[in-house]
Amino acid sequence: MNAILPPTPSVWRRLACWIYEGMLMFGVVFLAGYLFGTLSQTRNAMDNRHALQLFVFVVFGIYFVWFWAKGQTLAMKTWHIRVVGRDGAAISQQRALLRYLLSWMWFLPPLAASWLLGLSGLQGGLLTLAWVLVWAFSSRLHPERQFWHDAWAGTRLVNWTVPPRVSGAPKASART
Repeated sequence: MNAILPPTPSVWRRLACWIYEGMLMFGVVFLAGYLFGTLSQTRNAMDNRHALQLFVFVVFGIYFVWFWAKGQTLAMKTWHIRVVGRDGAAISQQRALLRYLLSWMWFLPPLAASWLLGLSGLQGGLLTLAWVLVWAFSSRLHPERQFWHDAWAGTRLVNWTVPPRVSGAPKASART
C-alpha cells in the first residue's frame, strides 16, 4: 500500500516535543516514586535504588506504550505530531513496546560509557547531552529523516492536525 503520508516534523520540532515530554515525565516520575516509596516502605532514596529504577522503567513503558498505541502522548498532541506505522496506520501495542525499548538508544550508550569509564556526574551528563544531539541529528542520514529507533521499530513520526469536521455531520455529544 503506497499511502501518501504527512511529512516528517523537523528535528527541532521533534526535540521541542521531546523536551516538553520530559517535563511531563517529571510528574510521572514523582508519582511513581511516591507510589514505590509508599508500597515498599523505603525511607532512604538509596535503599531499593535498583528496584525503583526498574519500577520507573516499567511505568514509563506503560505510559508510552499506552499513548503511542493510541497515536499521541500529550506532548505530541501539543506539537501536532503523531506516531504511525510505515503504512500510516495506527501502531499496535507490540510495535509501541518495540519502539519504547529501542528509544532507549537515546540514553543507554552514554550511560554505559559513563559507567565503564567511571565518569563523574558532570562528565556523564555532558556525554549524554552530546550523544542526544548526535543521535537526533543522525536522523538527517535517514532517507525520510526519521529517528533511527523509529526506522528499526517500523514506525514514523508525522505532522498531524485533527481533520476538519465535515459540514453537516452530527456533533459528538456526551451521553449521560
